[in-house]
This record gives sequence, structure tokens and C-alpha cells, in this order.
Amino acid sequence: MRRAPLLLILAAVSAVAHVVGVLVAAPLWRGAEVLSLALLLGYAVAAGLPVPRWAVPAALVPLLVDAVRTMPAEPGAGDFGWTVYGSGDSGFDVTAGFDAAFAGSWAALVAVAVLLVAFRGRGRRRHLIAATVAATPVVGYTAVRVADVGAAVAASTRVVEVRSETTLTRVGGPGYDRAEVVPALVLAVLPPLALALAALVLAVLLAGRGRRLAATGAALLAVLALPLLDAALAAVPHPLEADGTALFAWYAITPTAAMPQPVAALTAAVELAAYLLLVAGLTGSHRAAVPAPAAAG
Repeated sequence: MRRAPLLLILAAVSAVAHVVGVLVAAPLWRGAEVLSLALLLGYAVAAGLPVPRWAVPAALVPLLVDAVRTMPAEPGAGDFGWTVYGSGDSGFDVTAGFDAAFAGSWAALVAVAVLLVAFRGRGRRRHLIAATVAATPVVGYTAVRVADVGAAVAASTRVVEVRSETTLTRVGGPGYDRAEVVPALVLAVLPPLALALAALVLAVLLAGRGRRLAATGAALLAVLALPLLDAALAAVPHPLEADGTALFAWYAITPTAAMPQPVAALTAAVELAAYLLLVAGLTGSHRAAVPAPAAAG
């Protein structure tokens, strides 16, 4: 077997091992995700880097850095988790949702930004229409979730007169002001929305260059934004009744003793599949010099 296909197969096997480890909350090997991305980089070099040749390696570097940074702890080193939902501070943290979303999306955002710069150009009209259609449910879901949380916060607050001063407190929970919650919600959705829209723009550009496999991978990164969005909103203090519209939260698929993290595992699977498709679709000597489209039609 040629070296390049073997590296791609090993990268996929390592990705599966990582996903299974997330699913059962017990990594089969803590370095599986790092190995998968490293093998993917090796595959890109062996298969033939596209023009510009720096694009794919530069996009994979932040992904590797983030994978190393978020590796699970050694067995017996203490409890570990795959997602950090916020700090233990008692005060209201306006940036908690943004921090949670950015922590989960910064590497993908940087990778997409690098590829956008490398493969910038004009997309074909039909691809632009398809991307617009695909963006509509993402933006719509974001609007519904923000409106639902905002309405629940408004319904669970009451005006309390204290020495002629009006304050807002949350019934049955810590005090906070709606004036803090609204900017917190807006900040929380910015990274996932940016990732979704940038990934769809990248998909348009790659599809216009005939790189359909890579465009499919970019489109999958837009799907990744949905669980990131719910994780970000979960980090913003709000009434539990607002979570009824959360379709991609960690509990959207009921965890069991055997599979305690099904949504986290699906999220990891979508993310790594997107990277595999992106790199496989961009590399190869026969596709290394596909010109950009001359027109948008």
C-alpha cells in the first residue's frame, strides 16, 4: 500500500479511537486525537500539498495545538472532563458564555480563516445560494435559543424595592440584572456563529474550485457550531425551563452508564470527520493546481 493512503487510514482509525474514548468518558489512549491530526498532516505532505503549499499545514497547526492542550489527564491523575462550562465564582460573569464558546472553537476558527485567505476568490452563484440556505437554520436556531433564554430570564425576575432603589433578582437563584444577561447572550453566540458562517463561505469557495470533498468537510464545521452554541448558552446563568429548545445540548441524547457522553462523542466525530474530508479533498498531486473560477455564474 502507498504511504499516503495508509497515513489517512491510520488518521481515521485514531479519530475513531478518540471518539469512542469521549463516548465512554474513558480515553482508549489519551493521545488519539493528537495522533490523528499529526497523521493527517503527514498524509497531506505525502499526498501532495495544494497551492499555496503553506495553507494546509498552517491550518492544521492550531488544531494540533488545541488537541495537545485539551488532552485528557493520565488515568489516576484526578477527574477530567471534555468540556469546561464555567468558573465557580458566585458573581455573574458576562463573558462566561463567550469563554466557553471560544475555548471550543478558536482552533477551528483559525484553521478556517487560514484556508479562507489561501483560497479566497469568487464563488459560483448556485453555491452561494446553497450556502445561504444552509446558513438560515443555523441563524434561526441561534435566534430562537437567545430569544428563549432571554424570555425565561425576563419571566423569572422580579422588581424589589430596597431603600428606594430598584433591583432585579432571579427567583430561586442568584441575583443578576437582565442588563447583564443580554450582552452575555450576545457574546456567547458570536464564536459559534462566526465559525458557522466562515465555514459556509469556505465551502462555497472550495466548491467553486471543484474541491467538493473539501467543501463537504467545511460544511460539517458549520454543523459543529450548533453544539458549541448550546454549550456557550449553558454557561450563561439562566432558568432551567429555557433549555427546552436546546436540541444540541449535552443531554439532548440521554446519557447512560455505558455511554455517558453521546452528544460530546457525536460532536467530536463531526469535527474530526470535517478535518479528514477537508485535508483529503485539498491534497493530492492531481488537485494541487486547480485554478480559481473566473466568474461567479
